[in-house]
Amino acid sequence: MANNKHKSTVSTIHSNATSVMSVAMVLFLLGMVSVLGVAAHSLTTQLKENIGFDVVVGEQAGENQVVALKQLFTAAPYVKSVKYVSRDEALKQWERETGEDLMELIGVNPLCAEFEVRVRDAWACADSLSMIEYQLKKMPGVEHIDMHKDVVNKINTGISRVAVVLLVVAALLLLISIALISNTVRLTVYSRRFLIHTMKLVGAKPSFIRRPIVLSNMVGGVIAAVIASTLLGAALYYLMEFEAGWAELITITDVVVIFAALLLTGIVICSIAAAIAANRFIGLNYDELFT
Repeated sequence: MANNKHKSTVSTIHSNATSVMSVAMVLFLLGMVSVLGVAAHSLTTQLKENIGFDVVVGEQAGENQVVALKQLFTAAPYVKSVKYVSRDEALKQWERETGEDLMELIGVNPLCAEFEVRVRDAWACADSLSMIEYQLKKMPGVEHIDMHKDVVNKINTGISRVAVVLLVVAALLLLISIALISNTVRLTVYSRRFLIHTMKLVGAKPSFIRRPIVLSNMVGGVIAAVIASTLLGAALYYLMEFEAGWAELITITDVVVIFAALLLTGIVICSIAAAIAANRFIGLNYDELFT
């Protein structure tokens, strides 16, 4: 009898360990998809914030008009960064890039001063840029505005397509993960079906039978989430060591949020699946336990 009890204990431990590792692998995959989603969002933000426009200042613009434009861009909510390039700086930049000395060639500096403006990601769309362009054209001293709207439209179209693909993949993986975790937990509860039936025979209430099963699977979900987070952290460390650019796409805050989400997901899915499976086996009679 002691030997049978020992075998039962070993079988239960093995079943629980298998369940925990299975859930951990599923959560790890969810974590990797979450990392890719966060990285894609950060990359999208960077791309959009590199979009901007150039405001060319007329040759006859006075110092007061230039100052007014600087103040406008400093206070504007759509501005991520702004750089003012004077006529002399533009001439030096031309010489560095082309090797030509315009002063020697034509005797005058034909270049105009300009503002190089980069917009925040929320404003990086054709409609917002058109509104900004309309307002700036009313400013004295502005000669020309180059908005790069075609580039903006192409980037936004590409980003939208990638976002839809990632969203569909994430939704499918989440559904598959819920199904796999639920099935794994159900198999764990299945191994206890005869114990559940015995507890019913001695008069235990369904809530009393269900509580330890749910709690044990919640603990299993926590352990699985910790294992998944450890593996994910190791993978991220390797990625950042291999390619430093990942550190710019994923912050420590993002990693902490993903780890917390994995923990919550493990607890919620495992506890709900355990409660559903326990209720199912509580409702079966003895003969049905063998089917």
